[in-house]
Amino acid sequence: MHILNFEAFLLAITLLTLTPGIDTVLVIKNASRSGGRDGVVTSLGICLGLFVHATFSAVGISAILLQSAELFMAVKWIGAAYLIWLGIGALKAALKGDASVAIDATGLKMSNLTRSLKEGFLSNVLNPKTAVFYLAFLPQFIDPQYSPFLQAMSMAAIHFLIAMVWQCGLAGAVSSAKRFFASSTAMRWMEGISGSVLIFLGSKLIFDDAPVKSS
Repeated sequence: MHILNFEAFLLAITLLTLTPGIDTVLVIKNASRSGGRDGVVTSLGICLGLFVHATFSAVGISAILLQSAELFMAVKWIGAAYLIWLGIGALKAALKGDASVAIDATGLKMSNLTRSLKEGFLSNVLNPKTAVFYLAFLPQFIDPQYSPFLQAMSMAAIHFLIAMVWQCGLAGAVSSAKRFFASSTAMRWMEGISGSVLIFLGSKLIFDDAPVKSS
């Protein structure tokens, strides 16, 4: 497994997984309506969708590498700038105090586990924000000397494990999780921390990849 800046990748993907979003809401909603088992199955569907995004990202990276190393570097810089933009957005949400997640546990109960699996998988695969994020995020840690596909799958597998542990924990303690995510203060802290990390990571990646000028 040849992942550049592995420690930075692990820190960033962990914090981003902990930050509430569509996937978190869906896990909590299904667990609220149908029990922890449905929440776990929903999480499995969501996490399986990560490999779809990783595959498309790896294909795109491979095609870019076949064109030129300079183009690959340009894509990395654009991706790093995108991470900074995400971080600024998270900080703005934290400062405005609107960093909360609305959870609606009303409605009919899920009829079976298959529906929960499909719901989780499709919510992730069809989420354009996740697709764009993977396209911007993964190239920052790809070593061009090795297979982009294997590296992308490795990163998706790590993300899979972290997300499954976190989301299954939420499903198992859904009552506490609902109170936590209804807290505006807790969400502001989460958004603020994640936003700061994204800005730092994006800035670091830009400066680390900047060519050194000879005197």
